[in-house]
Amino acid sequence: MSISGSRKKGSKFINTTPTESAGFGKMTPILREYMNNTAENTPKKTLGPFSTDVSVYDTPPKSGLRVTWVGHSSLIIEIDGIRILTDPVWSQRVSFSQAFGPKRFYQPPIALADLPKIDVIISSHDHYDHLDKATIKFFADKQVPFICSLGVAQYLISWGIGRALIHEVDWGDGVMIGDCTITAAPARHFSGRGITHRDETLWSSFVIKGPVNNIYFGADSGYSPDFKLIGETFGPFDLTMLEIGAYGQYWADIHMGPDNASNAHLDLKGDIMMGIHWGTFNLAPHAWYEPAERLVQYAKDKNIKLLLPEPGKPIEADEPLVSNWWKKFMS
Repeated sequence: MSISGSRKKGSKFINTTPTESAGFGKMTPILREYMNNTAENTPKKTLGPFSTDVSVYDTPPKSGLRVTWVGHSSLIIEIDGIRILTDPVWSQRVSFSQAFGPKRFYQPPIALADLPKIDVIISSHDHYDHLDKATIKFFADKQVPFICSLGVAQYLISWGIGRALIHEVDWGDGVMIGDCTITAAPARHFSGRGITHRDETLWSSFVIKGPVNNIYFGADSGYSPDFKLIGETFGPFDLTMLEIGAYGQYWADIHMGPDNASNAHLDLKGDIMMGIHWGTFNLAPHAWYEPAERLVQYAKDKNIKLLLPEPGKPIEADEPLVSNWWKKFMS
């Protein structure tokens, strides 16, 4: 069994499952949902401060697998001798302007200048909360390779990343970094950094397989049969990292939420599930802490082992851990 490449309709990439991407047709009900919303979308108490003990990176993880959740979908993943940074976003806002737009709830627990040596950066798709211009420009002179979805290289190049450092991949394409193979896989989402040129670049999830550990970085995705296919093709996985936040009534096709994310974990044949893409920005009409609270309950109901670490804390990812860090800040 194998993963087939992406498909296009004209200049637009399309999902394997028919998908409504919450476009203009749903703008009015989405705005109404926001206006009628009374949830604590933004924390009333300031989150953090969180910090990372960078001396931890001087010692390799005992299990060969260690993860640091920087926030949202930004992760430092140490797996079988290599160190990966996913969808790095260090800016204050995820927007086309730093003057307005969703603002981060807490400062990054580790400064860009303090990052340990990174062997490769994964850029899953071109949305502002995953592809951050200022952060990418920091790496322009660092000679760090990038793996990105089809079409995303144009942004990386324009922000100073050398073309020779970029591996632009379609679904099913694999890249060897050290002893690990990083393979792009389908996701159910969309792309675009504005009103025009929607879906002209690809969105992907990633399978990261080393000699000892096999993990899955889900990036952004709605629930779909692709998870079962990926699980059958590449699984079982020691760790799945799946988005649990930024869901809403009108965009279930493109963001799973905790219930379907836990179902996706089961489809993927995952051992431990880590919830990502939550608790960092106000991107949807739900309480900022709700994704974690709901996931904990779904995990109990479905007998799933969870990894929910505090932001910035490097965690050996071979054992489950629910830190409950968010409860200290709930109103």
